[in-house]
Amino acid sequence: MQEQIGKFLDFLAVEKGYSENTIAAYRNDLSQFAGFLTKMEPPMTSWAEVNQNSVVNFILHLKEREYTSSTVARKVAAIKSFFHFLLAEGTIEDDPTVDLDSPKVQKRLPKSMSHDLVNRLLAEPAKDSTPKGQRDKALLELLYATGMRVTELVSLNIDDVNLASANVRCFGKGAKERIIPIYNRAAQALEEYLRKGRPRLSKDPSEKALFLNHRGKRLTRQGLWLIIKRYADEIGMGSEVTPHTLRHSFATHMLSGGAGLREVQKLLGHANISTTQVYTHVNGEQLDEVYDESHPAK
Repeated sequence: MQEQIGKFLDFLAVEKGYSENTIAAYRNDLSQFAGFLTKMEPPMTSWAEVNQNSVVNFILHLKEREYTSSTVARKVAAIKSFFHFLLAEGTIEDDPTVDLDSPKVQKRLPKSMSHDLVNRLLAEPAKDSTPKGQRDKALLELLYATGMRVTELVSLNIDDVNLASANVRCFGKGAKERIIPIYNRAAQALEEYLRKGRPRLSKDPSEKALFLNHRGKRLTRQGLWLIIKRYADEIGMGSEVTPHTLRHSFATHMLSGGAGLREVQKLLGHANISTTQVYTHVNGEQLDEVYDESHPAK
């Protein structure tokens, strides 16, 4: 059964151009499903044996283990895509998921920060004049200036930044390239980091990564999350601020500032404009609530 999963993952990588993170999620979801099937009575050892009841039982199993509705929906979507592939390949004759509805997921509005809170967060690293402080200021400014995903930011190399043109090149989902303009403050923070901070963090002249950790290696997703959490704690926001919060704030502030939906879609790298439209529902009332929290009545 794992052999078919492997072929499907290869298909996603080669034919669909899915990212490593997406493929890893598919691998995890399908391997979990395969493990569940082999523990059934009697155990199933072939995908051709799987029927709709098997899939429904797996969904019930997930709900009993208190998986969130969004996680269950993701796993079901992975299973449905996998069986569509098996059917197209001729591995199975009938698709057991063809009449199976995906679990309904209530879409929650993305959390966004007020301009004031963003500015307070971006100001924190400037209090530290060390190479790490210069790095942190540059990465926070760049996150908010571009709305990049965490993986996109930590994957940046030095030559992806063009300070003369004030833009940055990143590769999003499906290795799709996009060029994103950056404002002067972010460009200045990057220039200072590249001129002063990065050379002192670097241990290997051949390392191409833009953002380095204390060992001189490429900063990881986890490392970036910890950096942001530390500064969020400093301004009293704690776990309320994540790397994705800055992406949400970028999109919300762009739209509220008059940018067009198509423009923001392009900057964020969304394949479907419906994903970007979620931000149009993050209304002024929600932003006012966040603002009021940071400005309690005296």
